[in-house]
Amino acid sequence: MLLRHARSLLFLPASNPRAIAKARTLGCDMVILDLEDAVPADRKEEALRGAVDAAAEGFGGRLCAIRINVEGTPWHGREMVALKASAADYVVLPKVESARQVKDVFSVCQKPVIAMIESAVGVLAAREIAAGEGCAGLFMGNNDLRQDLGIPPSAGREGLLLAMQTAILAARAARIAVFDGVFNRLDDEAGFEGECAAGHVLGFDGKTLIHPSQVPVANQVFGPDPQAVADARRLVEAARGGAERFEGRMIESMHVAEAKALIARAEAVGE
Repeated sequence: MLLRHARSLLFLPASNPRAIAKARTLGCDMVILDLEDAVPADRKEEALRGAVDAAAEGFGGRLCAIRINVEGTPWHGREMVALKASAADYVVLPKVESARQVKDVFSVCQKPVIAMIESAVGVLAAREIAAGEGCAGLFMGNNDLRQDLGIPPSAGREGLLLAMQTAILAARAARIAVFDGVFNRLDDEAGFEGECAAGHVLGFDGKTLIHPSQVPVANQVFGPDPQAVADARRLVEAARGGAERFEGRMIESMHVAEAKALIARAEAVGE
């Protein structure tokens, strides 16, 4: 699966074997084995071994990423070396504020990097980060970004809209994937679905998740609508080139390319 086709990207602690085993039974498109925030300092080495072993076993066709610790921590260097020899598909790098950080990790790990945008500096540098060597995608780190911007935790996402749109613009200009941040209120199903829908409308490819219960909704909201896919197939079949009429509207090559992209996404996620 291409990264941009992923709808649901589930973070889980690399120090939790039960969570890792359960992830192999879920419908998420990517499993992110976390070595950073979810793992206490005294379990970092254990988590690294667990992440490398889990990536080697695989996740049944799901994409696998490992989030390493930030530059300057005692674990950053050896995690990069370990990931180079691992079977992980991607490296997730937290708190990115420059393209140089991504390039450094990519040069050591030799794996595509997903950069987390978690600060005002990161947002303002998003264009250079997204276009830089080794960058395959962007994650919004909205929890840290809220704190950096001084937005109250209880507030909605209005104060984050410019930052999110900036990241989306940067990713699209660089032709890479971009994903919405996590939703923390696990018991608020309606709120989660609403945030997924809002993120989808903004242009995010999918959503990062923190609990297995969030996977089905993310897949449904960010997955291709069956009726839209059926319409796209008819459009591609009917198109003969140039501007023409199709089912009461005018279409041209741009619409054909858009329809083909939708069909490819549907096929990638098995819909």
